[in-house]
Amino acid sequence: MKKTDTTKSVRSKGFEKRIKAAAGKKYILRLYVTGMTPRSLRAITNIKKLCEEYLNGRYDLEVIDIYQRPTLAEGEQIIAAPTLIKKLPLPLRRFIGDMTSTEKILLGLDLRPGKTKTSSKSV
Repeated sequence: MKKTDTTKSVRSKGFEKRIKAAAGKKYILRLYVTGMTPRSLRAITNIKKLCEEYLNGRYDLEVIDIYQRPTLAEGEQIIAAPTLIKKLPLPLRRFIGDMTSTEKILLGLDLRPGKTKTSSKSV
């Protein structure tokens, strides 16, 4: 009897279902920044570009300057900036940094499949 590995096909099918489910959903995102520093501006530019490319017309992005609205940052327990919070669709996710790690953000937003880990054994 031939043994088949269904793990890959199950993962692919599961990811395809998540993409289809997310396709009709609107994304609610909040980006917390600290003023108009180069890092904050880079985060704003990067997340806007990513949203336009992958979520065109399906997202609300609110940029919050924690210097001007500190109570919002306290309520979300922001400890570093820039921080992006994906409020919807669930699950809630947080990303810290200037949003240059596109692949990690797409993976966290369920817009790209994760890489499968393969183990190599030496004999």
